[in-house]
Amino acid sequence: MDLTYPAEAEEFRTEIRAWLETNLPDGWFDDDFEMTDDERSTFNKSWPAKLFEGGWICATWPEEYGGKGLTTMQGVALAEEFARAKAPMRGDFFGDTLVGPTLLQWGTEEQKKEFLPGILKGETRWCQGFSEPDSGSDLASIKTTAELDGDEWVINGQKVWTTQGHHADYCFLLTRTDPDVKKHAGISYMLVPMKQDGVEVRGIVQPDGTAEFCEVFFSDARCAKDAVVGGVNNGWKVANSTLGFERGLSATTGWRRFAEEYRLMTEVATANGKIDDAAIRQRLMEFYTKIQILRINGLRNLTSTLNKSKDMGTIALGATNKMFWSEMHKAAMELALDIFGADAMLIDTAPETGSWPGATRDKRRDGYPVSSMMSSFFFSRSETIWGGTSQIQRNIVGERVLGLPKEPKPAKES
Repeated sequence: MDLTYPAEAEEFRTEIRAWLETNLPDGWFDDDFEMTDDERSTFNKSWPAKLFEGGWICATWPEEYGGKGLTTMQGVALAEEFARAKAPMRGDFFGDTLVGPTLLQWGTEEQKKEFLPGILKGETRWCQGFSEPDSGSDLASIKTTAELDGDEWVINGQKVWTTQGHHADYCFLLTRTDPDVKKHAGISYMLVPMKQDGVEVRGIVQPDGTAEFCEVFFSDARCAKDAVVGGVNNGWKVANSTLGFERGLSATTGWRRFAEEYRLMTEVATANGKIDDAAIRQRLMEFYTKIQILRINGLRNLTSTLNKSKDMGTIALGATNKMFWSEMHKAAMELALDIFGADAMLIDTAPETGSWPGATRDKRRDGYPVSSMMSSFFFSRSETIWGGTSQIQRNIVGERVLGLPKEPKPAKES
């Protein structure tokens, strides 16, 4: 594992840092910098246009598709500098991080020309239509169907946990297009307009009062015949590419938000005397140690990528890293509540929105206010689920890496 970045990446880092210092709001890098709600709203609306103007959205994409054609290490430097500055780096997570790279790998030229520009400009919003009420971890058992009717697919079924479904313009959707073959072989990956008759979106209210996770009902909804990505009945392979992009994010930057949480926990524990509790100190050190392990494993992932390694060790790294950080963070947020105590549950004394990493989910519904701290705690419980549950990650390591027998399937009813 070579920790020396090439000169071109370091030169590029200087360029990025200068751009951020010029384009972020005055005072952004000051320790006491704060935004009013109106200022934050204005910034969130204007920032994607600035990113597009600077060419930073999807900058690693080939130039022919609107990117900068960055090398892998230039892309790493870009991600690290945005993370260092705590600046938003994308226009639409699902667009430029999941479906965009999937289209680059599997899409037709017509699909790329139609959809990539809207992703680059941050103008098109996407959601992911994979999970169903009875098909989460066993994704290949989906029941949503698509039948060809002339030049259109007619879609019927239900999806669940569809994040941002109520805002999305399009859904990258898994459907069953052939019920007569093995379940993995009869799935197609489609790009479906959300703003149409036949698509109903219902928000699922969470314990913290937010409702960004949705259930979506398709009743004779339609998409074009050529909206299939990667070929009809090849959706399982395409979907696994998308999930790979989701699980492989932020190899060298993901640890930073946890490091900031550790700093804040230590600061508060010192101020309120909890640091004198030996059990609290031990748990803080365990969190710190795991953050360093996560940082080093991220560098190992980067090395594997640079070496274009496709061995079982690389597969294991992706699965174990996702499992490792999500379970680590779940325990860390329990530690945070023990440090903050009952104040964490009170809106007027819990950490303010934005001061606690990951706690910027302050979308309070009337009649159900919740503190940012508690919102962040609740969200940490979901992190062991999305992107592949911890149970699934263990199966991947056990079956594909260690060669253990496959998990027994439940007996069929006679």
